[in-house]
Amino acid sequence: MKKVEQYRAWLSGRLTRTNKIIGLALLVLSFAGGAGGWLWMDYQSALHQPALVDKTIYVEIEKGDSLDRIIDKLVTQQLAVKPFWFKVIAFQENALKKLKTGEYELTSGLTLPQILALFVQGKTKQHAITFPEGWSFKEILHEIEKNPDIEHTLNGAGFGSVMAKFKSDMPSPEGLLFPDTYFFEKHTSDTSLLKRAYDKMQQVLQQEWLNKAEGLPFKTPYEALILASIVEKETGAAAERPLIAGVFIRRLEQNMLLQTDPTVIYGMGESYQGDIKTKDLTTATPYNTYVISGLPPTPIAMPGRDALYAVLHPDKGDSLYFVARGDGTHVFSASLKDHNLAVDKFQRNKK
Repeated sequence: MKKVEQYRAWLSGRLTRTNKIIGLALLVLSFAGGAGGWLWMDYQSALHQPALVDKTIYVEIEKGDSLDRIIDKLVTQQLAVKPFWFKVIAFQENALKKLKTGEYELTSGLTLPQILALFVQGKTKQHAITFPEGWSFKEILHEIEKNPDIEHTLNGAGFGSVMAKFKSDMPSPEGLLFPDTYFFEKHTSDTSLLKRAYDKMQQVLQQEWLNKAEGLPFKTPYEALILASIVEKETGAAAERPLIAGVFIRRLEQNMLLQTDPTVIYGMGESYQGDIKTKDLTTATPYNTYVISGLPPTPIAMPGRDALYAVLHPDKGDSLYFVARGDGTHVFSASLKDHNLAVDKFQRNKK
């Protein structure tokens, strides 16, 4: 009955010229037999034969692309596409005005109806970008800038401009982006990706803050974020994070300087060349915790959820010092005397 109605519409001139041709083809198919059998076989082949074999290709439907333009792109990629039947199938599936823009991954074995279904459903290829724990905002920008699938709009925008896009009154985006792998469609803007990472950090930070231990010396979640960024940079050993967080929190509570090298390095900026000298430890910067008391003004990197949890649930021991063993772990000490012995054993003697 549907094909009869299409034929009537064709006769009455209510279809476009292209659709008239398609309608005629459908009419022939309805009564296929004898001389029309070849047409039916060709149509069945277009329906069921894979359009590509043993390969994967990518095709992008751009805004304003006509059906003919889309077909040309498929043919250029050497898909087994018969343009006429592609149009007929698109007409049958009522897909002519439903094709969605985006980049599509077409894999071996897909038939024309399956390809059309992808285009209609908008199942575009998802690209991925990863921001590891401990990265700085500068490192994140560099990773974004070198990605050809991202639309670049920031063009060297300063911290203030970036924060304005986040609608945040914080002085810096440092530490405010959650480290994770983010999936995105081609041509997603850099600002959009950064905003997603920012929103996720806000969500995670709020969750962790609501479940924090009692008696911590933090007035705001942002202060916890700052210390978490330091803990993230101090160790890659998950079991040590609560221990190191405990050391820093006890030092804060006793008005001791934090004296942590990663903050010195961050404050040195471009002048850091892989080594900290004595003069660097005594040169005042807003981030040199060998000179300033308390926390630095902003985070120094992106902390992960584990580092945030550690500073909000620190170890309750009595250690006030730690020194690197050289194997990725640390020796913790409660007294300066024991700390100096550990420094002699693991640092000075080795040098």
